[in-house]
Amino acid sequence: MAQSPCPTRQYTSENFIESCGAIAHDPTRQKICLIHLAQSNMWVLPKGRRNVGEAHREAALREVYEETGYRCHILPVDMVARTPVVGDAADAPDVPRTLHNSVEPFMVTVRTVREGQGVKIIWWYIAIMYESTGETKGPGEEGVETGLFSYPDAEELLFYETDREVLRKAKVLVGNLD
Repeated sequence: MAQSPCPTRQYTSENFIESCGAIAHDPTRQKICLIHLAQSNMWVLPKGRRNVGEAHREAALREVYEETGYRCHILPVDMVARTPVVGDAADAPDVPRTLHNSVEPFMVTVRTVREGQGVKIIWWYIAIMYESTGETKGPGEEGVETGLFSYPDAEELLFYETDREVLRKAKVLVGNLD
């Protein structure tokens, strides 16, 4: 049997979990919503597990709302990706190209979970909070505090370096909208 020339790891369904999250911006795109996990005293990006049958994008928006109380929508951005577009020929080259006004995930994190227990795959989106319509912010999640911070403050507060990397990439993509 032939082997792929590329390093490959495969995981059965009991050995991976999918999560989805978003860099949630206030309507001015100047501040980012972070969550503070009181029990562990860590500031992190809002994310959580995708439900069976749920689209990744919808899971990201649901998780942001559940954790922060803020309703959001995906912010279309220009990004370079290898994703084919509708209408591409079946043999279109697999090369990076600019996607305009994309609402696809802009980053994915693959994290090894407890030794021998597989991986956590986190799909990241860029979102923007809806303008206030007079309705108050939802309750968010118990034991979770939210805060709106400038990019530099958010980057300094984030506990994990991988979250900082996600934030930095989002900043570049959102900055390109100006």
